[in-house]
Amino acid sequence: MTSGSTAALDAAAERLIAARASLVPAAPVREFLGESDLDAAYEVQRRVIAAEVARGARVVGAKIGLTAPVVQQQFGVFRPDFGVLLDDMMYGHTEPVPAARFLQPRAEGEIAFVLGRDLDRPGATVADVLRATDFVLPAIEIVDSRIADWDLAITDTVADNASSGAVVLGTTPYSLTGLDLSRVGMTLERDGEQVSFGAGHACLGSPVVAVAWLARELVTREQPLRAGDTVMSGALGPMVPITGAGTFRLRLDGLGEVDAVIESSLVGPEK
Repeated sequence: MTSGSTAALDAAAERLIAARASLVPAAPVREFLGESDLDAAYEVQRRVIAAEVARGARVVGAKIGLTAPVVQQQFGVFRPDFGVLLDDMMYGHTEPVPAARFLQPRAEGEIAFVLGRDLDRPGATVADVLRATDFVLPAIEIVDSRIADWDLAITDTVADNASSGAVVLGTTPYSLTGLDLSRVGMTLERDGEQVSFGAGHACLGSPVVAVAWLARELVTREQPLRAGDTVMSGALGPMVPITGAGTFRLRLDGLGEVDAVIESSLVGPEK
């Protein structure tokens, strides 16, 4: 079985789909894909998302992963990746998020972009992203991995939809006019205790730069961003484990705050 072969792609996708259904972490899929074949990994991701759509989920946007150097260092992966956002992953400020849907979740603070125009031209620039963005929101991403113990190579996380879990969005929209997102400070609290901090410049220099990168990548893969899409632009600081019920509060300088209320207990290995 060689990386990129039909048998390898099928085996990797089946392993991840089974882990999603059973809520039992699986062995890494790099045994099928190797550690560097991104095209094969994104094809597995496409198959996993197709299975989710077939059961009734709807694609509502995209997410960028591995943007912050501190997160890259956590996993030894030194380039960004992307995944797909589905409607059943999306929550609002203070809306209860059931912990039982996750395996080994972690929280991180981000800025979400909501697009008012398509970003479907090759070579998207920062200016294109600024024109296309309707508004931004403070957002907490709950990342999760179907790979046991977060034992990841880049192909593992890409195939696993960029280790996506859920997204909690703030409810007050902010215009980008006059905002320098590279200078936005971030603090993340868990039940009132600060557990992570960072700033916009940790996200590929600026979250706007990260979204431009994503737009270019998705056009090359014939999956362009569309008006109405929500884009999670990447972590502004270190991710932190979610070990049970509680409230995570994200504060962003000039962009308000958002609460992720984790409800009940975990079923995965980090319980």
